[in-house]
Amino acid sequence: MAAHTVGRVARPRSYLMCPPDHFTVDYSINPWMEPGRPVDTPLAQAQCTALRDVLRGLGHRVELAPPRPGLPDMVFTANAATVIDGRVLVASFRHRERAGESAAFERWFRLRGYRPVRRAGEANEGEGDHLLAGGVILAGHGPRSDPGSHPETGGYFGRPVVALRLVDPRYYHLDTALAVLDGREIMYLPGAFCAESLNRLRDLFPDAIEADDEDAAVFGLNAISDGYHVVLPAAASRLAGRLAERGYQPVPVELGELLKAGGGPKCCVLELRAGPGPSRPGPSPALN
Repeated sequence: MAAHTVGRVARPRSYLMCPPDHFTVDYSINPWMEPGRPVDTPLAQAQCTALRDVLRGLGHRVELAPPRPGLPDMVFTANAATVIDGRVLVASFRHRERAGESAAFERWFRLRGYRPVRRAGEANEGEGDHLLAGGVILAGHGPRSDPGSHPETGGYFGRPVVALRLVDPRYYHLDTALAVLDGREIMYLPGAFCAESLNRLRDLFPDAIEADDEDAAVFGLNAISDGYHVVLPAAASRLAGRLAERGYQPVPVELGELLKAGGGPKCCVLELRAGPGPSRPGPSPALN
């Protein structure tokens, strides 16, 4: 166990969130969404605010994009784009219900001074299906993102892409079935992937934490890690224990209202990996 617990270091990060002011479940585009089920929007707002405060309390910067009426899923900013080295690849959503988010987030990035900014040419749902592990982009595809988007992703960021096919409709984005913990270590649900992708993960990450169905069903894998702290749903207590055994510090949060739309902590944040140099965008007081 000692080999797993040496050198855990928290690294300050920058995240984008969007308040769930217009959060509802009026349509169904994943198995978690039940339009007839009541949604408590003020509770969702309170839970999202608590998540923001936790992240800031851990030393991370959090910026806020303005929510738009008619786009209830904007709260899930992980799907907005992928941002690496200051380059922004804006999502192109598979479902028409979320298509309007692309223009809203593209405008936010352009106004904030990010360059370059491009909208993906094929279905590509941002960091929901793109997780950076070291220098490699783990790219999920199947329910939402199209595998045909991978060459554009790899070329745009100049990084190798590892394609991973999701086969369980409950885990429709990669970040619902896999979390990157420190760049060299991940945790994931084996049953969410096809056999070929599972073998690839086991080859690349032999020391990974393999979660079970109980962990995944409460969105325990939809976690935010800074290399030491791991923010995850409070209901994922068993998974939290396994993380602690590996030398991580679990940080439980309550996001049950957002789970009604198939969302957890990681769904609500997009990491803003800025590039080097003085042109790097700074915080926007008007949106904080």
